[in-house]
Amino acid sequence: MKKSTFFVTIYMMKKICIIGGGAAGMMAAATICQQQTKAEVTIIEKNALLGRKVIISGGGRCNVTTGMQDIRQVLTHYPRGNTFLATAMRRFPPNAVIHWFESHGVPLKTEKDLRVFPQSNNGKDIVTVFEQLYKKSRVTVRLQTTVESIKKEQRVFHIILKDGSFLKAEAVILATGGTAYRNTGSTGDGYAFAKTLGHTLTPIAPSLNALTLAEHWPKKLAGLSLPHIALQTKRAKTILWKGAMIFTHTGISGPAVFAFSSLIAFEKFDHQNPLPIFIDFLPETPFAQIEYIVRQETQLHPAIFFKNTIHRFLPTTLCEVLCQELQIDLKKRNAEVSKKELHYAIQWIKRCSLHIVARSNGTEFITAGGVNLKEINPKTMESRLCPGLFFAGEILNIDGFTGGFNLQAAWATGKLAGESACQ
Repeated sequence: MKKSTFFVTIYMMKKICIIGGGAAGMMAAATICQQQTKAEVTIIEKNALLGRKVIISGGGRCNVTTGMQDIRQVLTHYPRGNTFLATAMRRFPPNAVIHWFESHGVPLKTEKDLRVFPQSNNGKDIVTVFEQLYKKSRVTVRLQTTVESIKKEQRVFHIILKDGSFLKAEAVILATGGTAYRNTGSTGDGYAFAKTLGHTLTPIAPSLNALTLAEHWPKKLAGLSLPHIALQTKRAKTILWKGAMIFTHTGISGPAVFAFSSLIAFEKFDHQNPLPIFIDFLPETPFAQIEYIVRQETQLHPAIFFKNTIHRFLPTTLCEVLCQELQIDLKKRNAEVSKKELHYAIQWIKRCSLHIVARSNGTEFITAGGVNLKEINPKTMESRLCPGLFFAGEILNIDGFTGGFNLQAAWATGKLAGESACQ
């Protein structure tokens, strides 16, 4: 009688550790849950709650993603990392992100500027989705826990915590964010972990921040919002951006300024070496057209104050500043304005010269720079240098403009990292 041979297969439950409970980390964990894998997931978060930065983004409303649907158009809103991001973005595009949250009980709305928010205008609703998912699955969330270091021995990662304890995992997802919003825990810890595990970093700089000007006259206009201007600089290469802007007590802010600050993130400037910029207050109207209209007005209405003629193009307070800066008497009438003064006034409207001396401290929304993308597989988010190590979110050298693009990148890379880590 032949003896039967029995083979016994022992299935080991894969342990995955996600360091960072922000947007990318939360989406990575949720993805692993929904893969119906038997992986055991632990999220380590230094804050007392998950998604702290997510909750406060968009003024507390949480700009979840963008309403843009064309992926090629979406990718143009990332000054760094857009090519690398393409795979993750196509696998989890904005419309899929919208569907994902709505299918999990959070109705969203798309506003006129294509920013997408929860209908409740409450960012906490977004984080609650993840918290509820974790309660129903094999996810351990360790809050107020700080990682001291990470080491890899053979195929196992050893995560040493500051309280002296440690965890072991077969896969680690680094989703610790950058250095913006340091009060939310984004202190750049992940950069040190990445370097320890063999990775290099690109230069780091703040991005999406307000700008401080050398000139004092903008202070007179603090609070004045302009819906459509163009900002330009020509120090290294011509950089041009159009959009809305607001004057502040120290300089300029608003969507156009944030995007512009992202484009000049690595420019060096200070009070001794300011960065010259130019504002076009009427970017869609040619100089010649403005000149023609102003000349017509001055001839037809010689008794009207010149500042009131300019008011046809600019807000009253800005017209007054224009006259003061060009030393044109505010009570000067159209008939009294010289051709030279008229020419300089139009030139000021089309090419107002200013000088940036600083980025406004504490206003940055995102970090430019991060872990070198050449060292990561864009199709999996896995390290090319350290198998089993994955990256997601702002820790990467990827950053976008305002309008939901940075959260979109976090959801997309987080989802891809989660899918890849549990395979």
